[in-house]
Amino acid sequence: MSNDKTLIAQIGRTIGLWGDLKFHLHTDFPEQFRVGKTYQSTRGDLTISDINEKRGTIRFVGYESIDSAKKLTNVKIFANLEQTKENCELQEGQHFWFDIIGCSVKQDNEVLGVIEDIQRMADTDYLIIRTDSLLVDNGAAKSFLVPYIDRYVMSSDIEEKTVYVKDAKDILEAS
Repeated sequence: MSNDKTLIAQIGRTIGLWGDLKFHLHTDFPEQFRVGKTYQSTRGDLTISDINEKRGTIRFVGYESIDSAKKLTNVKIFANLEQTKENCELQEGQHFWFDIIGCSVKQDNEVLGVIEDIQRMADTDYLIIRTDSLLVDNGAAKSFLVPYIDRYVMSSDIEEKTVYVKDAKDILEAS
C-alpha cells in the first residue's frame, strides 16, 4: 500500500435522525463508493453502510445515530493509488491525473515542458506546464496552461510519459 492519498470526498452536515450525512464528491468516479467498502479518513477508517447518490447522502457503520454521525461533519475521505485504480473504471482515452502529471509535453517533436499539475476551472481541466529550460532561456514564460481538450491535446502515452499537443506553443508564446 502506498501513502499517496488523494482527497475523494468530504462529509457535510447530518440529515435526518439515522446518521445520514451530506456527501460532497471530489472525484469524477462516484461509482467507487459502495456499501461495504472501507475508506481512509481524517477520523480513521470508515465503512459505508448506506449511500443514496440521488440525495447526495451517505451513512457509515457505527455512526447510525444523529449524535454519532455529527462527529463526522467536515471529515475528509481519501483513496490511495491502488484503491483508485481498482475502484474506478476509465473509458477509452481517459487517464488518471496522477498518470498525466509528470509527463513531457511535445509538439512536433519539440519538448515544450513537463506537466506539474492539473487544475479544474469551470468545466475544463487545464494542464499546468513547467516550460522546458531551453525555451525559458530563449525568453519563454516559466510556465503556462493548456486546456486538456481535443483542440490542443492529440494523444497521451502514459507508458512513454508523453502528452502530444498541437497549437500549445502558440499559447506559450502568448504567455
